[in-house]
Amino acid sequence: MSDRWVTFSRLGDAAVVRLAGEIDLANAPELTREIVRHTGRAGAVLMDLTAVSFLDSAGVRLLDTVVGDMDHAGTPIRLVVGESGPVRMTLRLCAFRDDLLATDLARAAEELRG
Repeated sequence: MSDRWVTFSRLGDAAVVRLAGEIDLANAPELTREIVRHTGRAGAVLMDLTAVSFLDSAGVRLLDTVVGDMDHAGTPIRLVVGESGPVRMTLRLCAFRDDLLATDLARAAEELRG
């Protein structure tokens, strides 16, 4: 998987997944597999989507799959989408779970700890 779309790091117990660029049908299936593989045993997951410039329905499906897997495993997750931008707009249009959206990584990490 090209690191131009996804990078992984840790912040305490949490796996941090940073996505960038365009997330669409061309890369979403492979990204989903990589994210699931890297976050399977995490105590929490923070997905930073602030550098994503485009998110289509395949990208929304990616997020829905990862959130569903984390919910099933009892693993807390937050999606960092900023206060505005294409990802926040797309997720709002899709009526995605607003309780998972955060404006910045530090605040999201604090919510998961608290």
